[in-house]
Amino acid sequence: MATDFKSIPIIDIGPLLAKCGDPKMAQDPGVSQVVKQLDQACREAGFFYVKGHGIPDSLMKEVKNLTRKFFHLPYEEKLKIKMTPATGYRGYQRIGENITKGVPDIHEAIDCYREIKPGMYGALGKPMEGCNLWPLDPPKFKLLMEEYISLCTDLSRNIMRGIALALGGSPYEFEGEKAGDAFWVMRLIGYPGISSENAQEMPKNDIGCGAHTDYGLLTLVNQDEDTTALQTNFDTAVEPLDICIQRTGGAKKFGRAVYGEHLASKVLTNFV
Repeated sequence: MATDFKSIPIIDIGPLLAKCGDPKMAQDPGVSQVVKQLDQACREAGFFYVKGHGIPDSLMKEVKNLTRKFFHLPYEEKLKIKMTPATGYRGYQRIGENITKGVPDIHEAIDCYREIKPGMYGALGKPMEGCNLWPLDPPKFKLLMEEYISLCTDLSRNIMRGIALALGGSPYEFEGEKAGDAFWVMRLIGYPGISSENAQEMPKNDIGCGAHTDYGLLTLVNQDEDTTALQTNFDTAVEPLDICIQRTGGAKKFGRAVYGEHLASKVLTNFV
């Protein structure tokens, strides 16, 4: 399905962020307006642009700048943080190593996940155990990305409070035992054009990333301005909220799924 990016709504979530620490935030007129916009965007478009998010523009630009510098390094240098099953599927993957529905994708990437200590989630988390791999070149890459991840995690939590209100629940519906300790995924992706240098390794396919659904509950995208392109707990059981079941007269339209099982099954089949 094609998406008309010009029709995607722009939502200023500043009023929501300003009241996110207030238990009575739902009563605030500014918050109510943001919640109304989130509700409409999620129901009608499935996407929305966010402004007033509080992440410095300078940081967002530097994240993209350092990522480009890494992807422009010689292939041998990038391989120093190569992703393998032994690394918990964290690190660098070359063009064509990511597979979507059996077809190699025309992108390279660094995959990062919330770090999982051995035994943290038992057998469920075994495939994903490990620490993230960060390059030494460009300098300060790890420091910058960890700051960015921290800010994006906080932003995601606050946006989900608005979505929880839009569903008719409390702002903390997705926190506590359900999803208070969120598991995150971050992919730094480069979509190189075909050149004489990389033509030999390019699969016979011109799709940067095939049609797919993302692993998590909410996806934040920091994309290049000239490109039209897009977080849950690891052992969380994803199932319809009580407030949603009540709206359908007690009937469950969808079954139960465990996020970690879903993620691990994807990771184990997504790479060459």
